[in-house]
Amino acid sequence: MSTTPAGEAIAPPSSRPYVGRFAPSPTGPLHFGSLLGALASFLDAHAASGRWLVRIEDIDPLREQPGATRQILATLASHGLQHDGELLFQSQRTELYRAAADALQRNGMAYRCHCSRSWLARHGGIHPATCQPQADPGSPAALRLAVQSAPPSLFEDRVQGQYQQLLARDVGDFVIWRKEDLPAYQLAVVIDDAAQGVTDVVRGSDLLDNTPRQQYLQQQLGLRQLRYAHIPVIADRQGQKLSKQTFARPLDDAAALDNLLAALDFLGQQRPRQPRSVAALLRWAVDHWRIEAVPRRLALAGDELPPSCRLFAS
Repeated sequence: MSTTPAGEAIAPPSSRPYVGRFAPSPTGPLHFGSLLGALASFLDAHAASGRWLVRIEDIDPLREQPGATRQILATLASHGLQHDGELLFQSQRTELYRAAADALQRNGMAYRCHCSRSWLARHGGIHPATCQPQADPGSPAALRLAVQSAPPSLFEDRVQGQYQQLLARDVGDFVIWRKEDLPAYQLAVVIDDAAQGVTDVVRGSDLLDNTPRQQYLQQQLGLRQLRYAHIPVIADRQGQKLSKQTFARPLDDAAALDNLLAALDFLGQQRPRQPRSVAALLRWAVDHWRIEAVPRRLALAGDELPPSCRLFAS
């Protein structure tokens, strides 16, 4: 068993009470793809007699939509997905993220960077661990985590199987604090998963390649490691994920029962024959949840889904 820098024993996730989470961004209403992540994480948590938390990841004010948080919570409630414990908002936790970023910089693990996205695009898209010259060193800068000494990342995903990545080669030094003076997703999610006692993350496969970055951050901050399960996402024929950016149709809260049945189909789960209510369906689904039945694919095209699912892929 490993320990934190302070000497605290780090128990493996399987030996701790299960805590799962769903963490939407308030950039618009939930769509069918969002429901898949919420339902899979909810069922996995409750099938393990664990807790299921909801966290609002509202750290990108330029992308947020007024009223989106209220819509998200209403949709979860209409689908019977009630969270356990306190609702957490990332926008209220900036100083915690800043303290972690400052600690990494003091320890020589993070450094200021003025490189623009356009400059990186011209140089292959991966930060070369050397920054372009900057005439004004006092101008706004991002903070990057150095990964040149990071060992190869290898972990067993509960759905996708073994996944390997070499951060220095495949990702490069990555941003943990944005030049707009906002925390980056990678840092915030790691801090909050630790603070909430999360043991298991069930989410879409579009985030699979983020996992080694988060694991490396966990290691550098002396935080517990988590278990991960990445379910396939819905994509169109061009490979674009069903998302708010591709104008995915919002969920119809009045059709919650049909939405949940379609989601069970997509996740490869059995469905009850004649569920009388959302609550009854969820009780049945928890009792019959089998994560090993989830399709082991990164994406499923909308026209490959069961008929009940196609209605929701747009």
